[in-house]
Amino acid sequence: MGLADQWNYQVRINLDDETAALARGEPDNPALRSLAEVLRRHGAALKCQYDAFAGYVAEAEKNGPDKYHLYEWTKATIENPEKKAKYLKSFTLYVEGQEVYAKDKADPLERDLPPRRASGRVPARARPDALPQVRISERRLLVVPRIGT
Repeated sequence: MGLADQWNYQVRINLDDETAALARGEPDNPALRSLAEVLRRHGAALKCQYDAFAGYVAEAEKNGPDKYHLYEWTKATIENPEKKAKYLKSFTLYVEGQEVYAKDKADPLERDLPPRRASGRVPARARPDALPQVRISERRLLVVPRIGT
């Protein structure tokens, strides 16, 4: 078994405030078209980290927090205004419904994402309508050990 076979991967992106709000509330908005096309090609979907954390807390409170080892940390995180603001802009990309996936799925997905933009400024010689609508401020490829395979 090669080293790449021993790991699973996860792609995360951070979006600017406006784009993140659209991704959470209006995922079919035309402004997200370039990102939506990439996600469709890869069988992927966005999941807002804040929403995932809030869902975890709600599930823990319904079923008994003592069964959820990260309950206290997660609840404190979503109740902290600074962390809430951070995680409202952070999205995990699920592929074929999976939170983590093989390298051969993660690499092409990450490569096909719209270009990272350092700022909202349009380069002088570029036509605004020719630029991707989605501004990704950061991309991260997380690597986690594959367990039980």
